[in-house]
Formats: sequence, C-alpha cells, structure tokens
Amino acid sequence: MSFLLLVVSALHILILILLFVATLDKSWWTLPGKESLNLWTDCTWIGHNDTWLCRDVSENAWLKAVQALMVLSLILCCLSFVLFMFQLYTMRRGGLFYATGFCQLCTSLAVFTGALIYAIHVNEILSKHPPGGSFGYCFALAWVAFPLALASGIIYIHLRKRE
Repeated sequence: MSFLLLVVSALHILILILLFVATLDKSWWTLPGKESLNLWTDCTWIGHNDTWLCRDVSENAWLKAVQALMVLSLILCCLSFVLFMFQLYTMRRGGLFYATGFCQLCTSLAVFTGALIYAIHVNEILSKHPPGGSFGYCFALAWVAFPLALASGIIYIHLRKRE
C-alpha cells in the first residue's frame, strides 16, 4: 500500500508540475526566429535594437477563457492534492477517495477544454504574425497533463484506504 500511495502522489506532483509549466511558461506557439506566444503576452524580437517587445494578448475573449481554464486546472489540481492528503489521514479504513478523484477529473476536463479552445482559435492570433511556426512545448505539456490527470482521477475513485 505504501508503494501505491507513493506512485499516486508522485503522479499527482508530476501533473502539478506539468500544469504550472504549461500555464506560466512562454511557449504555447513558436514562430520562426526567436518569437514565441504564450497565454499572457505576445513577445516579438526586434533585431535592430536587440530587445523584446511584449504586449498583453488578453483582447480575445476565447484567450481569456483559455487563461481561466488553465488557472482553474491548477487550482483544482492543488485542491485535489490537499483533499487527498486530508482524506489519507482522516478517512476511516475502507473509504474511497471520491472527492479527490472528482477534483482530478474536473482538472482533466479544464485542461482538455483550454487546450482544445487554443488549438481551434490559434489562427486568430497568428493573423498578426508572419506565416509559419508550430505549437510550442507548453501546449504539448497541457495535452500530456490531460490524460495523466484523467488517469489519476480514475485511480483515485477506485483507490480504497487500507491500513
């Protein structure tokens, strides 16, 4: 049982790290050259000055939704980890971790929805930039966090506390 708890906790912490990096780092879309776009700012490299010009990207309603969903996924993932620790030490023997599992399933749903909205609407942001580029590693991390959070939620729902 100790090994299972260690694995479940490690998986949860991995998901938290993936979500933090995906939400806060600066590479949801990479353009040719040194430019990158994230959820919060649009940074353009100005070669003749050797500086970055960054501006806020929150003029799009759908991008605000992606921002809100990614932050919500972080909050839900942190809450589910706190719930797991609370239930681990207070729940009686034989109990199931339903609250933790439900929170993790909501986390996976928020990440999935946010990444899907971004994938569908990314062309609206790219209309202001030269053609080319690709999705960045933060976008990929969000998609990796989704199935891990889904699996974690299912594991928590089936996990039974034992002595």
